[in-house]
Amino acid sequence: MSSTAGLVIPCKAAVAWEAGKPLVIEKVEVAPPQAMEVRIKIKYTSLCHTDLFFWEAKGQTPLFPRIFGHEASGIVESVGEGVEHLQVGDHVLPVFTGECGDCAHCKSEESNMCNLLRINTDRGVMLSDGKTRFSIKGTPINHFLGTSTFSEYTVVHSGCLAKINRLAPLDKVCILSCGISTGLGATLNVAKPKKGSSVAVFGLGAVGLAAAEGARISGASRIIGIDRNPKRFEEAKKFGVNEFVNPKDHDKPVQEVIAEMTNGGVDRSLECTGNINAMISAFECVHDGWGVAVLVGVPNKDAVFMTKPINVLNERTLKGTFFGNYKPRTDLPSVVDMYMNKVTSFSSKIFVYFIMRSICLSWILMDKAFLLFTFQQELEVEKFITHRVPFSEINKAFDYMVKGEGLRCIISMEE
Repeated sequence: MSSTAGLVIPCKAAVAWEAGKPLVIEKVEVAPPQAMEVRIKIKYTSLCHTDLFFWEAKGQTPLFPRIFGHEASGIVESVGEGVEHLQVGDHVLPVFTGECGDCAHCKSEESNMCNLLRINTDRGVMLSDGKTRFSIKGTPINHFLGTSTFSEYTVVHSGCLAKINRLAPLDKVCILSCGISTGLGATLNVAKPKKGSSVAVFGLGAVGLAAAEGARISGASRIIGIDRNPKRFEEAKKFGVNEFVNPKDHDKPVQEVIAEMTNGGVDRSLECTGNINAMISAFECVHDGWGVAVLVGVPNKDAVFMTKPINVLNERTLKGTFFGNYKPRTDLPSVVDMYMNKVTSFSSKIFVYFIMRSICLSWILMDKAFLLFTFQQELEVEKFITHRVPFSEINKAFDYMVKGEGLRCIISMEE
């Protein structure tokens, strides 16, 4: 038991009092966790576009005052009644969706959309009692996505926490709890490109680049980035994107441009913007017979997807994905390990390389195999992190995102 278990903890939190107004660092009180809840100390958090969207009140229901934040890493401070898979001191990633383990979706190998803990952007309270765990001088402060990581301490349903390797650097793996895993999983778990295949990625923001990273890890030979902002092209090269298309440069639909470039269409495509026209293009640019298009971006709820039925009859496949098809508790630890393999195994691979090189008849072939084995198989998290700010300057992170500068900004809660 921690010394603060069962007690109200006063701490600092960045509170959004009004839509679009700078967050205010306030002293809040965080109540103890109730049944099936966990209180965690947030170490690092990041800003995702979803936070920005609801902060600007472009979301479904403006709800203020509110503590935003849902990409983060932390350490378990105390657990509520009934929590068995987590204990004090565990390192965790809070996730905007969950895994209760008991519903039909959780028991299915084909779904990660938990009935109990599925994302709810309108809810500002905890499930167990319909109350908040945050307050300021008795005034309740609303939660966001069940996580509210813009606080030094927060309370989360235990099913929305992924226990991870304690050796993983929390200031880096925090970004794996939302957008990066969404794009990565969309490629690795849903599109599943084969080695040497062609992949088109629509939208080169953080999620799109994560999708490209998945294509790189899969060994795709052609990764085509499609974006209307040419400034994103140079950055995208770091993620394996080796060809670029700006739809504004062409007087024909971009799907026709891609089909011409690839002799009939790409093997796989991923749409990461939520723009309905881009979604249609992503589907129509895949090759007939075997092409698979995956929709990752979230469109306007009233948007309508339209295409000619012959595109489906000609054996093109259209799929959707939610959080990259990862089950938070079951699968996220392995995503962290995918990154940790890069950190911990390089020296061992060097050792194996020299042993194999000493007995290999063809050094050239050996060198090529080693490069593919070492640099294509692991997740590179650091290149997504473009800014860092202390918690006291959290509004700078919003400024960076509003201006479209960078990919992910890490906010250190202890600075």
